[in-house]
Amino acid sequence: MHDWTDGEWAFEAEVLDYLSQPAVSPDRADIDYDPGLPDEWWADLRQALALLAESEGVKTTVRDGWIARAFPQFLGVPAPANVERVTGHGDLHWGNLTTAPLCLLDWERWGLVPFGYDAGLLHANSLLVRDVAARIRQEFAAVLDTPAGRIGELAALAEMLQAVARGWYPDLAPHLVARAGALTGVRPPVPVHSEVSA
Repeated sequence: MHDWTDGEWAFEAEVLDYLSQPAVSPDRADIDYDPGLPDEWWADLRQALALLAESEGVKTTVRDGWIARAFPQFLGVPAPANVERVTGHGDLHWGNLTTAPLCLLDWERWGLVPFGYDAGLLHANSLLVRDVAARIRQEFAAVLDTPAGRIGELAALAEMLQAVARGWYPDLAPHLVARAGALTGVRPPVPVHSEVSA
């Protein structure tokens, strides 16, 4: 542990032994198997994200300007006029979650994210395993099954489809397209550019 202060701010850093807490998926963000996580793990994840959402965010992680360009380019729909935001992890995937006990890793993107973004990103990274994807939808129904949560999930899908355009997630790509289409009623355009256009 290392503690320090800087003016009115106090910081604490902790180095963990990750060998005793392996990531659910140490080599990739998505999964292609059911990790068989216990009910307590899921309850801990729900609680961690709920507590995080109540924290005061200091920066916006998924910016409005990116959403305004990414929704049309990667989802084929207009961007929402309003985006409800909460404090979130910003990069919630299986490589950033440990097995029991639960620990959230890699906090460099934490900040204000669209409501439902974290759960939506984890769900998108689970689409190769139907039972795990269904479990996420069950555990986070109170978030994802709301209009604001739908926008957050779409933001996560747009980010994943942008990664597909860069050559990532070839196996996951058709599932991402199908999920985005199911949410919007529009088949997302085939990404031809790896970056969001101006």
